[in-house]
Amino acid sequence: MATTDYAGSLPAFLRENPKNRVFVFGVRLPLLEKILLWFGLVVVIALPIFFDGYEIYEFSKILMYALAVLGLNILTGFNGQFSLGHSAFFAVGAYTTAILMDQFGMPYWTTIAPAAAVCFISGFLFGLPALRLEGLFLALATFALAIATPQILKFDGLAPLTGGVQGIVLDTPYPPAWIDGIAKSLTGQELSVDRWKYIFTAIVVVIMFWLAQNMIRSRTGRALIAIRDNPLSAKTMGINTAMFKSACFGVSAMFTGVAGSLFAIMDEYLAPESFTFAEAIKFLVGGVVGGIASLFGAVFGGAFVLYVPNFSDSIAALLESFIANPQGLSWTVYGLFLIFAVYVMPMGLTGLVQILVRKIGVRR
Repeated sequence: MATTDYAGSLPAFLRENPKNRVFVFGVRLPLLEKILLWFGLVVVIALPIFFDGYEIYEFSKILMYALAVLGLNILTGFNGQFSLGHSAFFAVGAYTTAILMDQFGMPYWTTIAPAAAVCFISGFLFGLPALRLEGLFLALATFALAIATPQILKFDGLAPLTGGVQGIVLDTPYPPAWIDGIAKSLTGQELSVDRWKYIFTAIVVVIMFWLAQNMIRSRTGRALIAIRDNPLSAKTMGINTAMFKSACFGVSAMFTGVAGSLFAIMDEYLAPESFTFAEAIKFLVGGVVGGIASLFGAVFGGAFVLYVPNFSDSIAALLESFIANPQGLSWTVYGLFLIFAVYVMPMGLTGLVQILVRKIGVRR
């Protein structure tokens, strides 16, 4: 039977991307998005030229937290599964890197892939029994995972590997000699450890974001979104919902685990207290504020996770002279700021940007 090419008979304006008809400040929306993306990459590349020491360390932490938030966004924003336990996968990735470096003497840069694999398997296996749970019940199961993880890391039977309550001290990740040689030939100075940590973190994070973007735009990503929007319809279309949801849990854990691996390399010290339930809440808050169904909203979420608590501490310090009992004031300021952010940006910062684009954009 001959097939009819209906797409060829459609008018040109129906066959083109609707975004091509939207102009913001006289620039087509897709072109503006590409310009902003490349501008962001240029900023990421240029930061170590102008900053060093603690400032560049903070930028490294933003990228690391952005990757952790991205992992949760993939699960919750694009597949509709709720998790309060991603601090556990963050810990698995960090301790996998730490154990491989400390016990097996592997170079730090070779531990990223094994940590990603271990976290994917862990997330996939956890996702299989979690298929029977949805909504609040799934949240409670992941909450239990987050609560149990620090206690498991302190278990005496695992202490030879995890270091128990003492934790693990790691070697400083010095830059390779050839990279240090290039930096010295260009700038006349050796590449500092903090700058190299940032460069290494940026390379890994950019690769992971690129992989996430390709996945979401692929048939796999469309299947995950279909499961989120209407599981019954997705199953009717032939999508193996059980396998996709388990695999999504694994992929989400892998992204957050790679962030944990970078955390271990960056801080050079691990202890169970670094992976409490508060870390899982940080990832969730970052995802909501940045935009829970947005890839690049995770970057805004990472910045929020790092800077807003410090900002709250500064505001609380200013108010202490006016308040007689300032205990807990910092968290009060943080809570008020979070309420304000959610009230003003119910769809996150990326949602607010989309609303502004619709307001100022011109359709032609």
